[in-house]
Amino acid sequence: MTEPIVVVGAALLSGGRLLAARRTAPPELAGRWELPGGKVEPGETPQDALVRELREELGVEAEPAERVPGEWPLRADYVLRVWTAHLLSGDPRPLEDHDELRWLTPDEIWDVDWLDQDVPAVMETARLAWGKDGSGVR
Repeated sequence: MTEPIVVVGAALLSGGRLLAARRTAPPELAGRWELPGGKVEPGETPQDALVRELREELGVEAEPAERVPGEWPLRADYVLRVWTAHLLSGDPRPLEDHDELRWLTPDEIWDVDWLDQDVPAVMETARLAWGKDGSGVR
């Protein structure tokens, strides 16, 4: 059995809020929200990929912190792994693959239409960051 291709997601936290990014592509995912991130390239650690992806997609420097427990299948041979991350510098703006960003409080995390595969990751992130999964406000 081959190792899955790892896609990293950033649970970017600032001021008690979580950053959500709205996709522009591919068409079947456009308009849905996700945790920003992307594919780990050969020879790259997941944390290095996270830093690179946040720089490319949002124009920020961030520091990965804690791995969010769990991993979630995306499609054949792809798996999502999420890390919490802290903003070091820059003001996030949608540069690649996204057209809108929103900082969400714990009470707002279900106000956006998350990609199906991101829902369990967002629930686990909320539990880790805020001590609750937010499922009661869904």
